[in-house]
Amino acid sequence: QVNFVVCQLFALLAAVWFRTYLHSSKTSPFIRHVVATLLGLYLALFCFGWYALHFVIQSGISYYIMIIIGVENMHKYCFVFALGYLTVCQITRVYIFDYGQYSADFSGPMMIITQKITSLAFEIHDGMFRKNEDLTPSQRCLAVRRMPSLLEYLSYNCNFMGILAGPLCSYKDYITFIEGRSYQLQQSEANGKEDTKYEQTDPSPNIAVAQKLLICGLSLLFHMTITKTLPVEYNIDDNFRATASWPVRFFYLYVSLMAARPKYYFAWTLADAINNAAGFGFRGYDKNGVTRWDLISNLRIQQIEFSTSFKMFLDNWNIQTALWLKRVCYERATFSPTIQTFILSAIWHGVYPGYYLTFLTGVLMTLAARAIRNNIRHYFVESPAVKLCYDIVTWMATQAAISYTVVPFVLLSVKPSFTFYSSCYFCLHIASILVLLVFPLKRTQKGSKKHESFQPVWSRKLEEESLLQKNNYSTTNNSFSQKQEITCRYQALKQ
Repeated sequence: QVNFVVCQLFALLAAVWFRTYLHSSKTSPFIRHVVATLLGLYLALFCFGWYALHFVIQSGISYYIMIIIGVENMHKYCFVFALGYLTVCQITRVYIFDYGQYSADFSGPMMIITQKITSLAFEIHDGMFRKNEDLTPSQRCLAVRRMPSLLEYLSYNCNFMGILAGPLCSYKDYITFIEGRSYQLQQSEANGKEDTKYEQTDPSPNIAVAQKLLICGLSLLFHMTITKTLPVEYNIDDNFRATASWPVRFFYLYVSLMAARPKYYFAWTLADAINNAAGFGFRGYDKNGVTRWDLISNLRIQQIEFSTSFKMFLDNWNIQTALWLKRVCYERATFSPTIQTFILSAIWHGVYPGYYLTFLTGVLMTLAARAIRNNIRHYFVESPAVKLCYDIVTWMATQAAISYTVVPFVLLSVKPSFTFYSSCYFCLHIASILVLLVFPLKRTQKGSKKHESFQPVWSRKLEEESLLQKNNYSTTNNSFSQKQEITCRYQALKQ
């Protein structure tokens, strides 16, 4: 863990140096690719030793599969190999070397690399094999229409900005950043009828980086001072379960799980700050002309802590992973997309049984929360006072449901997880099943709206805004010109 933090702090300094001395206006993309890759591999080697070779092996074999298989089926083979290789590494680490150790390990970066490999494979398949009219608007604009070179591929997978903690980004966004076209914005006029593209001066990320580092410091302070005094394991303590009342037990459940989140806030926000410090992550300007550096942000803390629905919590937690699940699984699933997506998420996270208990419980919670929201929410939104009361009640219910659901994710093993659930008499499991029996689930419409019920609201907004505001231009030898790319994005937004 110390190595991880030290390496991330070094990466932050390297990012400032990279943006200052190897800026795209001063240096060729080739040099930027080489330096980013070598620094990334050095950090991986320093942090994980020779286990870092797994990153190169997984990436190298996947690239070889892309070359020899062909664009028609390469996405399937890359998906199976990358996820399988990750799973084998997780099995050996968990069941052979170090079961239950919750410290940083080499499988963490491999999870991010797996996301990048599979995302890129699907994007190449979309861009070089599928017909343009068969793609969704987001698939069309993320499609890669030329096979990346080995250097571009390794730079995308193993650059120093994201090799240790991510976050995931699209291949085209990364190449656009390396080539220095991140600040060519496409903006629409207020009436939304006309688009113009113009050059903006290179905005400074300093304020955004300083704000995120402040969040990192507060999160780390909270984790080091409060988290240790509120262990999640105390929820299954025999004496606590025997003596504490139900309100006390649920209150402790909430505060102990809330106290477990700051370490994720620290790691993900620091990773975001590193990318921003290098100049990556710019997503245009808001309506007030303020720069936005949240292109690859992985969480929204305020929305997480004050979420009033299960969906709202999931929409703002591990954002880039949710986008990855949506793009490679949910949108392409032929049956039961919600269940398939939760299963893929559990497999990707690892092989601890607690992960599977959490995600299976999450399926129930998601469906039950959706049924309640669809059937009763409209009765409470007319009056501001009534809506405020409704929001307070749903906030309390959401926090209880989230805490109840993720306990096995923290406890990891089957026995303590079932000890906790049995001590609660599986109350929320039973309640969710009863809700699904009482309230009908609204069926999603066919056609373009068939995935709408699962797709996060922020995901739709983020992609719509991205289509208009961020530069996601083709970085390859694309047959489309930049003007056609703009037209693609504007039409996608209208759709």
